Amino acid sequence: MKIGDKVRFLNDVGGGIITGFQDKNTVLVCGDDGFEIPTLVKDVVVIDTDDYNIAKKVSKTPKPKPAAEERKATSVKQALAVADDEEEEEETDPADLELSYRPMAQERRGANELNLLLAFVPRKPKAMSDTPFEAYLVNDCNYYVHYSMLSYADNACTLRHEGEIAPNTKIFLEEFTHNDLHTWERITLQTLAFKRDKLFLPKPVMSINLRIDGTKFYKLHAFQPNMFFNAPALIYEVIKNDKAARDFFVDADELREAMQTPQTFMTGNEAAPLSGAERRATDNARKRSAANEPLVIDLHAHELLDTMVGLAPKDILDYQLKVFHDTMRAELKHKGRRIVFIHGKGDGVLRNALIKELTRHYAQANYQDASFREYGYGATLVTIG
Repeated sequence: MKIGDKVRFLNDVGGGIITGFQDKNTVLVCGDDGFEIPTLVKDVVVIDTDDYNIAKKVSKTPKPKPAAEERKATSVKQALAVADDEEEEEETDPADLELSYRPMAQERRGANELNLLLAFVPRKPKAMSDTPFEAYLVNDCNYYVHYSMLSYADNACTLRHEGEIAPNTKIFLEEFTHNDLHTWERITLQTLAFKRDKLFLPKPVMSINLRIDGTKFYKLHAFQPNMFFNAPALIYEVIKNDKAARDFFVDADELREAMQTPQTFMTGNEAAPLSGAERRATDNARKRSAANEPLVIDLHAHELLDTMVGLAPKDILDYQLKVFHDTMRAELKHKGRRIVFIHGKGDGVLRNALIKELTRHYAQANYQDASFREYGYGATLVTIG
């Protein structure tokens, strides 16, 4: 924040141009009426930056005079006056000098873990269908953060924003409307954190992928009261306590392809790798199958998939059946093996699909409802015959 920056008041209407610093915590903002208003640094946000702090080079070459003036006779008094004017023109304006003052970063106790948030604030909260939105980056820690924000079009990306945000501050990024929501669907934020003029613990460079849900921008309840704005806001955690937010990029086409590819389990000394979701399901199940207990496979979608964004109900059902078939093929050689498939009560779609597959492909297996006391409603016990 420096002289010449255009700012907006956070707690009031309007804004202006920074014309000076009253102290390290207070800036002087000149409004449209020409009056300078002392304002706390934390109560304004920069919306446009002037090149005031860049020293300007003053040309030392005198401007060429028209030929008619060169031929015009001048007196000694006039010549001396012209010389004085040229000397005055060569003097450097103090306003052109580079500023060396940098306000000291404000730090908070217990705020040395990285916390970075992306916030969206509606301009007209009571008219969600046509209100514009303001996007902010919030730095809720004691580190400076250099950031670059990328947005995507197909498989290519463009640099959307780039800059540096001071500790414990927020910075205005842009204003947009509902028509621009598709450009926010996939966002990558790359960060580098550091402190100035003091020792600090290094933080890893991060690249965080976010998927912004455009449907929330039509729902008033998605925007909640918060500690960063005087208005309700939709807030996404980018970094929380030094850890990057969960990666929400899932390619639906790749997942569909994986569901159509037969999975091979242990065959001699070779084994095909399982997906992360399948590995979690089978590892957890095998741990519970110790001491001759049934093998338990939870087919709930949230247990098998990291995210369901971009997947139709049929895609999810196909993936659940794939896990079912992979498990059955792996256990068919173990006669007497008991497997509990947890599918939930719901509307019975998954259970009916399992019964249909058992009858069609695994006639040697017997099935019945699993114990309600142990597994609740919505579980089927399969015994390999």
